[in-house]
Amino acid sequence: MAILPGIAGPRDLDRLSPEQLDELAAEIRTFLIENVARTGGHLGPNLGVVELTIALHRVFSSPDDPIIFDTGHQSYVHKLLTGRQDFSALRSRGGLAGYPQRSESPHDVVESSHASSSLSWADGISRAFTATGRADHHVVAVVGDGALTGGMTWEALNNISDDNERNLVIVVNDNGRSYAPTIGGMARYMNRVRTAGVYRGLHRTSDRFFRAFGPVGRAFYRGVRGGTHGFLSRFSNNEELYSNLDIKYLGPVDGHDIQALTETLQLAKDYGAPVIVHVITEKGRGYQPALDDEADQFHAVNKIDPKTGTPLAASGTGWTDVFAEALVDVGSRTPNVIAMTAAMLRPTGLAPFAERFPDRVYDVGIAEQHAVTAAAGLAYGGLHPVVALYATFIGRAFDQVLMDVGLHRAGVTFVLDRAGVTGPDGPSHHGLWDLSMLQIVPGIRIAAPRDAARLREELEEAVAVDDAPTVIRFPKGGVTPEIPALERLHDGVDVLSRGEGEDVLLVGIGPFATLALDVAERLKAQGIGATVIDPRWAIPVQPSVVELAARHRLVITLEDGIRVGGVGTRVRQVLREAGIDTAVDELGLPDEYIDHASREQILEEAGLTAGKIAQDVVAQVLGTRVPIARPTGEVPLHTGTVQIVAGRSVEADAEERRR
Repeated sequence: MAILPGIAGPRDLDRLSPEQLDELAAEIRTFLIENVARTGGHLGPNLGVVELTIALHRVFSSPDDPIIFDTGHQSYVHKLLTGRQDFSALRSRGGLAGYPQRSESPHDVVESSHASSSLSWADGISRAFTATGRADHHVVAVVGDGALTGGMTWEALNNISDDNERNLVIVVNDNGRSYAPTIGGMARYMNRVRTAGVYRGLHRTSDRFFRAFGPVGRAFYRGVRGGTHGFLSRFSNNEELYSNLDIKYLGPVDGHDIQALTETLQLAKDYGAPVIVHVITEKGRGYQPALDDEADQFHAVNKIDPKTGTPLAASGTGWTDVFAEALVDVGSRTPNVIAMTAAMLRPTGLAPFAERFPDRVYDVGIAEQHAVTAAAGLAYGGLHPVVALYATFIGRAFDQVLMDVGLHRAGVTFVLDRAGVTGPDGPSHHGLWDLSMLQIVPGIRIAAPRDAARLREELEEAVAVDDAPTVIRFPKGGVTPEIPALERLHDGVDVLSRGEGEDVLLVGIGPFATLALDVAERLKAQGIGATVIDPRWAIPVQPSVVELAARHRLVITLEDGIRVGGVGTRVRQVLREAGIDTAVDELGLPDEYIDHASREQILEEAGLTAGKIAQDVVAQVLGTRVPIARPTGEVPLHTGTVQIVAGRSVEADAEERRR
């Protein structure tokens, strides 16, 4: 009889025998493979933490003892053990989130999906427990070894070690990988521990010896394990890693041995002070296709055949593929171009560049702040770094973009993948904030290509700029079909369509150019003339955008980011500075945390569909909806010649350098 369906909460684990717990672990792996294959999701990380999650819920009393996952993509097993076993709509609207989510369960304390934050959360929660008379509660942080490459982790450890009177357990889930293999000196050190034959031999021998004496022997083993770890660690030099932290260390322990995990975690729980438990796990455990995947061991998959692991739908050319090819091309002609990323070499498309130019790629681990400031240093030394990140992660290094790259006018190009609405991964992974956040950096230049051809040419233009930061952002998924321009204006702005009259100027940012063209066709059917432009370089606002706005009755901006402080806001400000009173309607995403759903569902809910936009524009032209279009034939209000204070176009600067 299956065990998993009978698990409605963590305390249901208490009645299971060791043999039944092993059976449960096997059932969970089968469940994950079958269900995630149907929906897509984070498969490899969860297959690696099955036994660890069971042991955590056996020893600790969630949610009274909060368990914090860093990052939350390894929380599927946790969801199953806390009564959430309907995975049919995982990562879809109305279904389970792909990360912990407070609205789902009181067992989800931190909605964590950005790495290296869990120890700070744990530090804060445990201090609060002590301050409010709940010092008997425990706080558990499960941190992947990759997160140890992030500086925030070490800031937290420094503070945790300053107060050793709290019940705080740090579980280092060490599988040698973050997304891809974990990099850096820390990773090399832990890898030596993980593979040290002398440690494994001593640990297994002592384990077998004490287990042979039954319950008494096992009790003795539990008692001495905390002490003998120092003896064993001397053979692998493992204690060097934590010797100066003043935090108790237990391990390494086999992360797929429920009994050993339970015993070690119980020791940690009973210790009465912060403890680090070092657990060795295998990402993709129990699923051969994942283990055979050298790239990321099925870290995240789309829908797959559960038996073979092969994708069910062939993927077309994506934005990341185009960038990957374009960067190799640029790099082959521009020797000072180098590439950087933060633990996401393959996901951001840098793998082909690394294969072609292995000495010109820097992967700094999960350390975006370090990456950005190091890039400023590389630029000072005469190189041009191309820093490739997911758009959602650039916020982790905003201060460095502002004060290290921007202030020093460093020639660094940021390539932001997964910009805009990403869909199933939920609020923390939408790339909605970069346009609003980055455009306040003085001198920055931001491009949003509408198609593959524009991505290639804008990357060329970006790496030619050596006195300011440049940004290229593009969305998740397949590239949009090529959209040729009717005309390229003097400052690089592309005119994509012209109506019979100059009623409405539609400014389509990046792939939203396609949406703008659709709106224009609908307006044409209503007798409204629309001009569609793609600024290409959205920031700074180019002079021709201002000139065109002055000739039209209404300006509509369309962007795949939040409206607050977005490109539309900047256009409106520049028009007012130039003395032009053409009404501007800034269309984009609301300033909300948007839950997981399909991209189409999210855009429709935000009113970003051609039908809804065209309907509203018609009302604005008729004067029944604000902002109201200027009456036909009325001269726009402005003072003298239009002045642009936003600076020269990137294309003009690049052309001057070529001359």
